[in-house]
Amino acid sequence: MQRTAPDPQREPDPAPPAGLPVLPELAAHLAAAAGRTAPEPPGGSAPLRTAACGYWERRGLFTPPDRVLAAPGAAALLLALYAAVDGAVLLTRPCAEWYAPPARLLGRPVHVTPVPAESGGLPDPFALLETVRRARMHGDTPRVLVLSVADDPTGTCPPPEQLHEVCEAAAEEGLWLISDESRRDLLHDPHDTVVLSPAEMLPGEVVVLTDLRAALLPVSWPVGLARFPGTRRGAVLRDAVLQTLARLHSPLPGPLAGAVTHALGEPDAVRERTAVAARVYGALTGALHRALAGAGALCRPPHAGSHLYADLEPLRRPLGDRGIVGSAALERELAPWAARGGHRFEDDPEALRVRLGVDGLLGADMALRQRTLDAADPLTLPHVRAGVRDLERTLAALGGAQGRPHRAKGVARAGEAPAAGAPTRCGAGRGGGRGPLSRWPQQCPGQWREAGAAPGARRCVTRPRPGSGFGSCSDPVTGKPESSSSSPPSPASRSASFPVSFPAFLPVSSRVLPVPPPSSRAHRGPPARLVTPVPHSGSARPSNGAPR
Repeated sequence: MQRTAPDPQREPDPAPPAGLPVLPELAAHLAAAAGRTAPEPPGGSAPLRTAACGYWERRGLFTPPDRVLAAPGAAALLLALYAAVDGAVLLTRPCAEWYAPPARLLGRPVHVTPVPAESGGLPDPFALLETVRRARMHGDTPRVLVLSVADDPTGTCPPPEQLHEVCEAAAEEGLWLISDESRRDLLHDPHDTVVLSPAEMLPGEVVVLTDLRAALLPVSWPVGLARFPGTRRGAVLRDAVLQTLARLHSPLPGPLAGAVTHALGEPDAVRERTAVAARVYGALTGALHRALAGAGALCRPPHAGSHLYADLEPLRRPLGDRGIVGSAALERELAPWAARGGHRFEDDPEALRVRLGVDGLLGADMALRQRTLDAADPLTLPHVRAGVRDLERTLAALGGAQGRPHRAKGVARAGEAPAAGAPTRCGAGRGGGRGPLSRWPQQCPGQWREAGAAPGARRCVTRPRPGSGFGSCSDPVTGKPESSSSSPPSPASRSASFPVSFPAFLPVSSRVLPVPPPSSRAHRGPPARLVTPVPHSGSARPSNGAPR
């Protein structure tokens, strides 16, 4: 009999983030209700669910109390949702680290779809259609797609037109959409990014999930909310989730429910803390992004939340010389900056990708963290400057002190003039790029322009980049896609005429297969009708939580 090899040693989990200091107002409400011994009913009490309805109405989503459920953490709600919807789960790559474990705990198949180069949180619509087709070809039945409008781990917000295409593709395939909107209130610049909920486009097919610890509550107070569609299918799904929560026998503590109800009303102190946290997170993630970009890493500029996702693949050669060949080793090297390897986010363990957070810059104790919140410019504080400086030195040492990425011959670096005849990335949306890393996250992933062309010139030639998915080149002046129509065509309508270019996660032998037309795909009932969102009226606030 052959002896089996021992299991590989599992990487220890990094220390959980300490978060921000507890608001005195919330601590007072928790202390006042400390004598309450009765637990909350499964799904939350009526006052808590009513307060949650007001929370969503201020964000443009009218919600009656009978369509809301509360649980001790968003992960518990996600587990109950997976249990209620039988079938395979579709996730993005990368995605939040708590999306996949509940599905695997229930034995549900998990299929990952890469995100486009512009932002995370949503899959590429064409890759989504191909993933669904191949999952069905292998006997699975995809039923759920989990996405995020303010993404963790990338810290980006997908544009509304990309969200529209993904919603259209999901509706054609009969998928439930679970929209994680935990960080939608943590926009670094409310005037720079538009956050749109899929529930405004597909009201009958979207379950909105919110982890209140991301913005309203301390990280040690686990409370999650779920908003269900106001349809018959939505009511059936809500009842099934409620039954699962009742069987888990893990209700919310009574004293905590009182403090959460007060926080959901968003008094001035809570709103001010959320706005200050978003401002501080924006400053600190911006400093992390500059340090990573200066070392030669590829990193999308963060727009929301307290994290960003970096790709150190350009530094693979010097990192390999130090024995760093995967995300787990990279996590150990960058542990002081709240690093978590890409393998924790459904990414390739062999890829040199890592998520960094601001927890390593806020301070070692709550006094320093409160000082960081109170500072007009947190980057001027000594402990913040020291943390950023140490990160720059560490990255320089890991990259061989080069501070500049490897590049192909004839391609200019960021800030350098391109050589004659050399291709450079086109400037999409925010001005012309000069090199492959100058504006990489904000540029068209599969379009290039001729060197020497003016930043506003539309001289693009199609040159798909493997693994980038699909994208359309934008006019640098108007910011609109270069298309004859004002609205982007649907993925299904473009699949018949647009040449298919599959991402790198598909086998080479399978990339010649076209996406089947909608008539040949299996449907789970009639496709849902997309709703064009309209401006909120009355006293409703915009999606970023700021008053009009």
